[in-house]
Amino acid sequence: MHLLKHLRTVLVLASAAFLTTQALADVVETKNGARIVGKVTKIDDGKVYVSTDYAGDLTIKQSEVTGIVTDAPVVVRLATGTTLQGIVTNEAGVMKITGADGELSTKVEKVAASWTPTGEDPQVTAMKQALAARERHWAYEAGVDVSGKTGNQEQLGTAASFRATLKTPEDTLQFYTAYNRQVSDGVTSADQFKAGVDYADNFSGSLSWYARDEAGFDRPKDINLYNTAAAGLGYDVIKEPMHLLTFRSGLSFRYEGYGDVTQPALKTMGLDFGINHEWTFTTSKIVNRLTYVPSFNDFSNFHFTHESFYEIPLANPAWKLRMGVNNDYNSKPGPGIERLDTGYFTRLLLNWK
Repeated sequence: MHLLKHLRTVLVLASAAFLTTQALADVVETKNGARIVGKVTKIDDGKVYVSTDYAGDLTIKQSEVTGIVTDAPVVVRLATGTTLQGIVTNEAGVMKITGADGELSTKVEKVAASWTPTGEDPQVTAMKQALAARERHWAYEAGVDVSGKTGNQEQLGTAASFRATLKTPEDTLQFYTAYNRQVSDGVTSADQFKAGVDYADNFSGSLSWYARDEAGFDRPKDINLYNTAAAGLGYDVIKEPMHLLTFRSGLSFRYEGYGDVTQPALKTMGLDFGINHEWTFTTSKIVNRLTYVPSFNDFSNFHFTHESFYEIPLANPAWKLRMGVNNDYNSKPGPGIERLDTGYFTRLLLNWK
């Protein structure tokens, strides 16, 4: 008898604890009869978010919910903008919010949002996130590679590059510069410098306008100074967070001044075509850039540039290794100058913000 009495006491205490736990939990009821016990963390964008001990975090369509009960005060904002903080109860399909400022009866579908008293209106949070995403932040990239050889042939190659990017969802501004010098047995095979700026404004969905300008020199090609300025429209064929493919088309002005004073400088208006492709994977990235600039007065006179590379992070994500190829084709170079230059590179990069 004593043992039976003891078991009865344990059962009563367990039942009381279970009922207390149930009483201190929020309850969400749905149209199909489901009764979800947990903690309603918020209502936002037509969804009810519930945290449970037995199934983790759940998201339920608000249109499927018939009733909500909370064990603690929450802040509720209706579609009309009315806001009230209080405990939520459910009576015959009517949602009641009872708090220090009064009582309000409504339907679940009339609720625009809810959050905890210590939390923040999801609409305000979304606005802050949107503003943060639009804030301009500079991102920097510096690269260097050095190659050499001694013995039967003396060879030294150095290359350095720098790029600064200011990017928002609406526009992108880039400044870049690069220098490449290659000397083999005392003969300079490459002595090139370039600096440029590129701006693109996404004014409507996948459409953008752009303006760019690049200047520099290429001494082995006898170009003391070149400058290409262009502007036009761009279209994003693929516009995803990790994959971007943009086509460009516009007008250009091209100038080339030569070391040979007997050769007149090139000054010509023309077209400007470009392709920018960037595909980011979990731990690597592929980039392709192409430009084609033909002259109006002679379409057989054009300048074509191409760069493709594959980039992978090192042990420290700020450091990356870039391997690629670039091509520079001038259809009408000076006397004794090859039309096509092709380069291969392996470059160490440092990224920071």
